[in-house]
Amino acid sequence: MNELNALSATSAAAPIRKVDPKNAETAKNFEAVFLGQMTQMMLESVDKGEFNGGAGEDMFRGVLAEKLGTEIANRGGVGLAPVVLDQILKLQQGK
Repeated sequence: MNELNALSATSAAAPIRKVDPKNAETAKNFEAVFLGQMTQMMLESVDKGEFNGGAGEDMFRGVLAEKLGTEIANRGGVGLAPVVLDQILKLQQGK
């Protein structure tokens, strides 16, 4: 049996779970918040240099980080949402 047939046989044996869109959205939102926090920490580590936005930049840096995290998650993220969704489903099934 070649690798393709083994993969097909394995995936055919796995039960297909119906995913509630609300759970999928929750997992994606979790990833967006995580990425926003990570982006915030990355932005804080960058040297501002001579030309910075002053108080306005400081005030809106958090908003920028949040929006960047949301956009990264909307474009596929880093693979965290599927893992979180899997854990949500396991918790709902009582495993």
